[in-house]
Amino acid sequence: MLTSLYTAVSGMNANGTSLSVIGDNIANMNTIGFKSSSVTFADVLSQSVGTASGSSQIGRGVQVSEISPLFTQGSFETSSSGLDLAVDGDGFFMVNSGNSTFYTRAGKFSLDSSGNVTNPDGKILQGYLADAAGNITGTVGDLQIATTQNPANATTAATLAVNLDATAAVAAGAFTLDGNGDGTQNDPINFDSSNTITVYDPQGGAHQVTSYFVKTAANTWAVHYAIEDPSNPGSFMEAGQTTGGVGLPPVGAATTQALTFNIDGSLANDNSGVAQTFNFGGGMPAQNIAFNYGTGTAEVPAGTGLDMTTQYAAPFSVMNLTQDGYAAGSLSSVSISTDGIITGMFTNGQTRSIGEVALARFVAPTELTKMGGNLYAASSTSGQAIVGAPDTSGLGKVLSNSLELSNVDLAQEFVNMISAQRGFQANSKIITTTDELMQTVLSLK
Repeated sequence: MLTSLYTAVSGMNANGTSLSVIGDNIANMNTIGFKSSSVTFADVLSQSVGTASGSSQIGRGVQVSEISPLFTQGSFETSSSGLDLAVDGDGFFMVNSGNSTFYTRAGKFSLDSSGNVTNPDGKILQGYLADAAGNITGTVGDLQIATTQNPANATTAATLAVNLDATAAVAAGAFTLDGNGDGTQNDPINFDSSNTITVYDPQGGAHQVTSYFVKTAANTWAVHYAIEDPSNPGSFMEAGQTTGGVGLPPVGAATTQALTFNIDGSLANDNSGVAQTFNFGGGMPAQNIAFNYGTGTAEVPAGTGLDMTTQYAAPFSVMNLTQDGYAAGSLSSVSISTDGIITGMFTNGQTRSIGEVALARFVAPTELTKMGGNLYAASSTSGQAIVGAPDTSGLGKVLSNSLELSNVDLAQEFVNMISAQRGFQANSKIITTTDELMQTVLSLK
């Protein structure tokens, strides 16, 4: 008779534990990335008793055999922050605090004062680092993005697609920047048309290069390139020349680029293999820039001569103008793709990969140890973390501007709560019934 008391107490304890788990689930129904838990019961080792037909067994109650998290996918909520992340599929974000690494499904991240991507507790998001050229390396470390700079890139090549007027007359005299003869090169004469392009030196300084197109013969043009004389503001000098000093004319012979055309107006040769040399001053060495006008029919390999620059009987026009240099820039915004690549947009108009979010998965994720704060830690039974890039090796995708909501099913939790409550009440009834029976025994004489 006394065993029924202990059996009922075990039932009350087990159902009480179940109510605690249900209460925790309901309390965290609005916690980002929370995974609900379930309780599994098991019977206690039974007791053998003798009966007329032999030996029989009586159960000794119930015990909680396991409380395991349910790693089912939660719903997604759209966010306005690009650093709010969610995992669509298997995997955990990795965050680091000192020498300890934790795992989480909560992707609420922001930047700290040092530019690190951190969770609300200040733990730093881990990922694959990128080198200065934007190549993702195999090294996993702290993701730091806010202090990233994009260095300047000196112009080495420029591309121009223009139409030169075939009806233009051959220049009557030699081209010169000093048309009025006063010794100041700011009055160009004897050219047909011109165009200006911005190029950059190694420090990111912008310089204006003006191209003067001079028709020298039928189907033949010479291009003169002029920049401002760094020692004489308002005065200019041509490619190949260097400043002569304050108030002095430039030194050295000017260089030009010859363009030849076929009778149908297509480009024959732009002689772009020979770069033009510019001296921008400021203590910087001479800078070579190649100007490409298209692939001519007389070049090797030959082209159609119609892909860029032409000579038609139409007014001068510019169809395209590009160059490969740019100034230095600071980070203005970031975007994160589904494969975890963090791309930085810089104030100089350039984009570059600055890292990649890393994910981890476990052979037995239900064996992870809860650490609080939406964090898990690896345990001896969960196995080692398998780290990889998103959308590879069975890992899920990363969704930017999204947060994973709790996977708590409130309706199911209420059903479980009613079942646990009734189980607790029924076991308490066993105790009161057993007590009445014991009172009856005590009253016997």
